[in-house]
Amino acid sequence: MTIGPVEYIVVGFPGNDFHGEIAPALAKLVDDKVVRILDLVFIGKDTDGTIVTIEVDELDGEASFSVIDGEVGGLIGDDDITHAAEALEPGSSAALMLWEDLWAIPFVEALAGANGILLEGGRIPRDVIEDAFAGLEAAG
Repeated sequence: MTIGPVEYIVVGFPGNDFHGEIAPALAKLVDDKVVRILDLVFIGKDTDGTIVTIEVDELDGEASFSVIDGEVGGLIGDDDITHAAEALEPGSSAALMLWEDLWAIPFVEALAGANGILLEGGRIPRDVIEDAFAGLEAAG
């Protein structure tokens, strides 16, 4: 079985201001077989700095992630949670997610068939790309 690229993200929610738009968008990506969720953990930092973890099934209301079909659990460890929590201000929270890029599997197989190897990769933040495109448009 070929495994696509696996990525992680840590998404912060300053002041615990979390809304429900993420769960349906993520569910659509899973349903459309764009990604496969490998693990998902919610992390909070109390006002005294204590780190807490919140399981997916403990979330309810409009932010419910129960609609997402995934194989959540076991890959994100305590060290990962501690590392992600270091960036949190007290009274804030974050989601730490690990997913497989299913859309890339045909390309991974093609690379392997061509004896290609990945030498480097990365993710460029959206605001950096938006600024670059704006600069191109301004230069005209």
